[in-house]
Amino acid sequence: MATGLSYNKSKALRDRLYALIFLGPSLLVLIVFVFFPMFRTLYLSFFLTNNLGKPTVFIGFANYISLLSSSAYLHSLQATFIYVIAVSCLTLTLGLLLAQTASQKVRGISFFRTIFSGTMGVSVSVAAIFWLFIFNPSVGMLDQLANLLHLPAINWLTQPGWAMTAVVISTVWMNLGFTFLIFFGAIQSVPSTLYEAAQIEGVSKIYQFFHITLPMISPTLFFVSIITLIESFKSFGLIDLMTAGGPDNATNLLVYRIYQDAFLSGNYGLASTESVILALIIAFFTFIQFKVLEKRVNY
Repeated sequence: MATGLSYNKSKALRDRLYALIFLGPSLLVLIVFVFFPMFRTLYLSFFLTNNLGKPTVFIGFANYISLLSSSAYLHSLQATFIYVIAVSCLTLTLGLLLAQTASQKVRGISFFRTIFSGTMGVSVSVAAIFWLFIFNPSVGMLDQLANLLHLPAINWLTQPGWAMTAVVISTVWMNLGFTFLIFFGAIQSVPSTLYEAAQIEGVSKIYQFFHITLPMISPTLFFVSIITLIESFKSFGLIDLMTAGGPDNATNLLVYRIYQDAFLSGNYGLASTESVILALIIAFFTFIQFKVLEKRVNY
């Protein structure tokens, strides 16, 4: 009896040792690069800091009150919501339509499949240069097209409303490759027998898309919608390279504002507060998506 208990204890101790050996490196990485920065950011949000990021004076929730009563911050919040909704809706819709189109069995479709997924190999800096040239008011393709059609030229990156439109178009173009590829793989996995049965019944292509394709790829649609929303909130590169938050703070989204306050102004306490608020916003919208969209998912 005693021998059996001793064996069980030694086995449990050995299992714990193995678990620590295998999980230890991952836990260490998570603690150093995820949990510590997360709690440090939360800690700094309650302090005034110096230019080195060291906390100096405890002020409680003063940073939060200051931000939520600031018209400039509320304007950035509004611009972020507009940007996120536009990018998410356009990316999902266009990605789904391109994937559906590329799933058709027509001659030469493989060429378009390659083109549709091509943006996955383009870096943010290259994409920014490409779109800066497209939106250039003097030699850009859009300006040349406007002149050809005798339409008034648009200063895409110097007018607040058009600058947001330009950034949204650029971001959607960057995200389409990934979204298309995921949707295309999901559509390809739908059993062909379902479409064959629908064709025998004389069902239209539109009906098949809404009543066969969408329900069958709903888990993928759910996944991509969450990823797209989170990535939209975190957008930084294109905004930094194309507009730098301008003009007139029209594209000064929350992430870019955090960068400005932390690394340009040296106000790490305020930037930490903005980071915490952004994390809470992302968590809230992700929670809403799980509650609303998961009910429509067919596994």
